[in-house]
Amino acid sequence: MRRFLLIFAMLAVLGAFGWREAVRWRPASEKFAVQGVDVSETNGAVEWKVVAGGGADFAYAVATYGGRRRDSRFEENWQNMAGAGLRRGAVHVWSLCEPGIDQANAFNTMVPRDDDALPAAIDFDFAEDCTARPERQALIEDVRRAADLIEAHTGKPVLLRVSRQFEKEYELAGALPRPIWAMGNFFMPDYAARPWRMWRASDIRRIDGIMGPVNWNVAAS
Repeated sequence: MRRFLLIFAMLAVLGAFGWREAVRWRPASEKFAVQGVDVSETNGAVEWKVVAGGGADFAYAVATYGGRRRDSRFEENWQNMAGAGLRRGAVHVWSLCEPGIDQANAFNTMVPRDDDALPAAIDFDFAEDCTARPERQALIEDVRRAADLIEAHTGKPVLLRVSRQFEKEYELAGALPRPIWAMGNFFMPDYAARPWRMWRASDIRRIDGIMGPVNWNVAAS
């Protein structure tokens, strides 16, 4: 019994050490020189000057969800990211339950045009509150129309942030010629039809200035 307890204690220590290293990990800056965060209202109030001082080069903030809901902290984040000297970008979270034109109009109303801003991103993943599953071609056309409207407003091609599951179901990367923002903790993702331009490398990283875990991203070199 004592031997079992000793082994268990050693494994617990090793597990705690591994977790501590995992939440601090980020890709090597020698390979990926440009790194940053993406946040939403779930991250709470962010101390953006602290985040910038901790090594973030840029930041994205969620602006809108579907065609009706706005992120409650977007305006605060948008202003304070710029105030901290960070390059900033806005994210729209796509809904399979609402028309793309309505979603694009909601985003364009919420996000002011800023020629110095990073390209807008559209986030694609399955949500528990929406069970709709449109046909692939119908979705592609809907996304294309919405992307055109957002690009006309921002003046830049949108990024498509597509989860592995969503890409497997709809294969958006191969159908829409837009830069890809892929996701995969610790390991570079290869599930999209085209090489990614942005990689969410961790969604558990802990940094000063943000309570709890935050998404950490790198740009392709």
